[in-house]
Amino acid sequence: MAPHAVYHWTRIGLISAMVALAACGDIDSGPAPLPVPPEIASVMHKPPYSNATWALQVVDLDSGNVIYSLNAATPTLIASVRKLFSVAMALNQLGPDHRFATPVYRQGAVDASGTLNGDLILVASGDLTMGGRTNPDGSLAISNFDHNEANALQNAVLTTPDPLAGYNSLAAQIAAAGIRKVTGEVVIDDRLFQPFEFRQEFDAKPIFVNDDVVDVIVNPGTAGGAASVDWRPKSAAFGVQSTLQMAAANTPLELDLTPELPTCIGAAGCTGTVSGDLPAGFVPPLTNQYPLIRTFRITNPSNYARTVLIEALERAGVTVVAAPLESNPTQLLPAPGSYAASAQVAQLVSQPYADYAKLIQKVSYNLGADTSLMLFGLAANGSTTMAGALAAEQNVLSTQFQIAADQLHFIDGSGGGDTTGTPQAVTTLLAGMSKRPTYSAYLDALPVLGVDGSLAFVTDFTADPTLAGAKGQVHAKTGTFVSPSPLTLESQALAGYLTSKSGRHLVFMMAVANVPITGINDVLPVFQDEGTIAALLWKLQ
Repeated sequence: MAPHAVYHWTRIGLISAMVALAACGDIDSGPAPLPVPPEIASVMHKPPYSNATWALQVVDLDSGNVIYSLNAATPTLIASVRKLFSVAMALNQLGPDHRFATPVYRQGAVDASGTLNGDLILVASGDLTMGGRTNPDGSLAISNFDHNEANALQNAVLTTPDPLAGYNSLAAQIAAAGIRKVTGEVVIDDRLFQPFEFRQEFDAKPIFVNDDVVDVIVNPGTAGGAASVDWRPKSAAFGVQSTLQMAAANTPLELDLTPELPTCIGAAGCTGTVSGDLPAGFVPPLTNQYPLIRTFRITNPSNYARTVLIEALERAGVTVVAAPLESNPTQLLPAPGSYAASAQVAQLVSQPYADYAKLIQKVSYNLGADTSLMLFGLAANGSTTMAGALAAEQNVLSTQFQIAADQLHFIDGSGGGDTTGTPQAVTTLLAGMSKRPTYSAYLDALPVLGVDGSLAFVTDFTADPTLAGAKGQVHAKTGTFVSPSPLTLESQALAGYLTSKSGRHLVFMMAVANVPITGINDVLPVFQDEGTIAALLWKLQ
């Protein structure tokens, strides 16, 4: 599960009556939808939902007929279900087999001693991982509790690959090319697209190190002493200091990162502080074991990546004269696209985009979804802005999927803020994607009920063991939107594909709005209830 950044919003009125709809695009009018089955209605009518509103749309993929339809034409907060759209656009435009190539060029000549009298320039490609999630077998490392949501979820599970592996590879290639010293600058060419504001945190760019976060790794220390605090990646670009102390058992956990959004990256002495009290015997949430994970945001990715590359060069035996800690000197960049192939001295090639689609969907990687939308816009019509990418997306949705603009309200690629969509629009997209050559990669990227990603732990069918067979048969994206005042689950959404017990192929979307909660743990039963509804669809159809 991946709750997302909290936003204030103006409530959208939701009608509560059932409506019968003729969906557009690949969904036929067919017979009138059936009433919601009593087994599903009983879940929707549980006490926590007494003042909530449900929406549901279920469509038979083979016939195109709408099976159930509840509030399906009503704009609904869909949160990260929105990623179904942005990942679809990128998969269709780039192709599942597309690999990002990130080259490094020299600007200047290399003399007989191996001295480059000029600059090294890394040209950012939008590669989301830059080799930092690559397993020994070449696959992409994905954790069910991803560090990108560590601060929201209050914990995470770190993947094991070295976050700096890609930069180390580039540095080794540069050394192998015969360069032993660089007298000029090291520059990150981050001009692929215009920076976009990400969740009011920082301006995102097409260069990444460790998903643009620094992981704080907390373990208990001795009683009455300091807690154990480490971090990764290790770089002079950003360091961590800790005053976190062990405290008495059964006292509250107090764990503060200051500043969570450091603005000093690129300057000497840039550090963050971890402070507070870690109670003895504290059990970390989600994992029930240490380490406990939090993150600082890398607010200037280009400055950070430049420092990391210089440090990797030094480790590879390449001396760099330029200061490692300074702002990325983009004023030295040549005209875009003017790099000579003969000047390339290194290149990092990514996993195929299908693997990145899986990362984005399985862990609900917000920054990856936003960047995917930018890369789609760039490939579709040369757009370099978020607004341009959104316009290009809507053009495809209206012309190729017959989804009208008034059925959607998107502000980014990941589902931030008051992102809405009608269940009818979501199921139309899903039905349309099932007929695309990219469908296999699209389906494979989704979390699977009871197996992985944000649906890995939706497995409690003890109340009705006949639902256990739904495990592995539901591939769907979750979306969670929580607002703080008063603390409310404004929407919990789930949408995707399922193969029913009888072999029917269905697409569905469900959402529940306006559920009072007291904390993040109250969201988990809602996840389970939506998983139960999906399992009931598997059983009943």
